Amino acid sequence: MGHYQRLLLIADRTLHQSPAMLRAVALAKASGAVLDVRVFVEPAPIVHLWEEKVDEAEYQRYLRRYRRWESDEVERLTGQGLDVTVEVVFTTHPLMDILKTVEALKPDLLIKDVTLEPTLKRVFITPLDCHLLRECPISVHLVNQARYELPHRVVAAVDPFDPSTQISGLNDTIIQTANALALQCDAPLHLLYAYDLSPVFNSDAPLAGGGWGVGVIEELRESLHLAFVTLAERYNIPPERRHFVMGLPMPVISEFVEEYLADVVVMGTVHRVGIDRLIGSNTERALYSVPGSILAVRPSVTG
Repeated sequence: MGHYQRLLLIADRTLHQSPAMLRAVALAKASGAVLDVRVFVEPAPIVHLWEEKVDEAEYQRYLRRYRRWESDEVERLTGQGLDVTVEVVFTTHPLMDILKTVEALKPDLLIKDVTLEPTLKRVFITPLDCHLLRECPISVHLVNQARYELPHRVVAAVDPFDPSTQISGLNDTIIQTANALALQCDAPLHLLYAYDLSPVFNSDAPLAGGGWGVGVIEELRESLHLAFVTLAERYNIPPERRHFVMGLPMPVISEFVEEYLADVVVMGTVHRVGIDRLIGSNTERALYSVPGSILAVRPSVTG
């Protein structure tokens, strides 16, 4: 997996400089990639004053604001030596138009700021960010904060014992994507596996008398660790950057990010249906619980 060739930035609708903008520009400089900047905003408002006439002056002011921004951004970014395109897209269906843009441009990576939505709102309305995680066919880098413009530490969060990730090759995709990012940023790559033994302890089977004995639990832990080590050695990740931690994924990842000041966590995302779709994946929950930023990949992503 080589350097990025094309990056797509979904710019903030306020047109202000944002963490995602800083990250996208830094990655484009580091990789030499083309940077496509798009902002998706509501169409120009039609204001009726009298006799169903349009307030033409207000309409033109609205358009001029965005056209001026397009021109200013092209000048600013090309002045930094970047190969860029900048476009304002007026739309009432941003998700659909973002996916159309991805299909047309075929970028290696989509970059966007995390939009923090209230919990109650998320119960009734799926945020755009979650839709992108579920439906975008390419890797999605959702930037919550950018302590550094280029990441200083990248973490690949894997689950080598889950049969579904082994069959789909998702763990390999996660590590390859994380390694590509780390190489382009000259940052160390860490491998993290949060393994959860709580189902064993919460089982109806007693720990004694034919149930889950201490020896059986230790064997299970050793088998999990062996799968993790095997995966780490396949990618030559040094022992000091391997982290095998017992606990639920979200708390473990959050604590790890805070302790190691990790900038990006690379995670896998899969299509979900039924109640799992309503609850959301670990990657979706990470948007609102993990400090820093995430980079979500699908099993089919190879570049």
